[in-house]
Amino acid sequence: MHEEEKQIKKRILELADKSYRNSQYLFTSFLTPAEYSEAVETLTKEHYHNYDSYGGTEMAERVILRFGSPEEFGYMEEFPVSCIIIEPNLAKFADRLTHRDFLGSVLNLGIERNVIGDIFIRDNTGYLICLTRMADYIAENLTKIKHTYVKCKVTQEMPEALKPVLEEHILSVSSERCDIVAAKLYQISRSEVLELFRGKKVCINSRVEESNSKNLKEGDIVSVRGYGKFSYQGVQSVNKKDKLRVAVSKYI
Repeated sequence: MHEEEKQIKKRILELADKSYRNSQYLFTSFLTPAEYSEAVETLTKEHYHNYDSYGGTEMAERVILRFGSPEEFGYMEEFPVSCIIIEPNLAKFADRLTHRDFLGSVLNLGIERNVIGDIFIRDNTGYLICLTRMADYIAENLTKIKHTYVKCKVTQEMPEALKPVLEEHILSVSSERCDIVAAKLYQISRSEVLELFRGKKVCINSRVEESNSKNLKEGDIVSVRGYGKFSYQGVQSVNKKDKLRVAVSKYI
């Protein structure tokens, strides 16, 4: 096990234990899908189940963990997550800004990566999810991305632009295996999908999935890095050749 993984697991267990002992909500920083998988595995082994996760939006890949619950503590504490809306001052003359542009400019402020969640781009406007304690600092100091001057607005409410838009698909497949469904939906070869699994680029319900033969269950959320995300809706029918007609909702 790498030293970084050991530190993450140690930190997760420390937070879980402290939350339980002090009857206090505690939160992690933003976790990558791989870190989230390790955290869940660690907590499961220790029989700790009193936690949940949130990344600001249904589409989020990076999430934070919250330890504790209203049933245990008698009150609720919201996730310390904010959204910064970043838009060009003069849209007409703005550069075409990419995810890398937004992320690089924020990190250049001296911000740690785990303070920042996902970054979404809609019509050249960035929506940056971050820990609330850093939101004002980022908004006040982020004034330029590439050659484009920008203005920032902090909000606790997730903007309408971040609500998922779903595209419904009916696929004809031989089984409910994740690799078969993903290959069909994204129109790529099974060998290409296999490489994605080997590269730990496929997540099911926010957890890295390394088994390409895993069968999907209704309600599973699958994320394939570089291709997108979809919700599996289950088998709709079976034809005479035993082909399955399955429904998926693709995030667009």
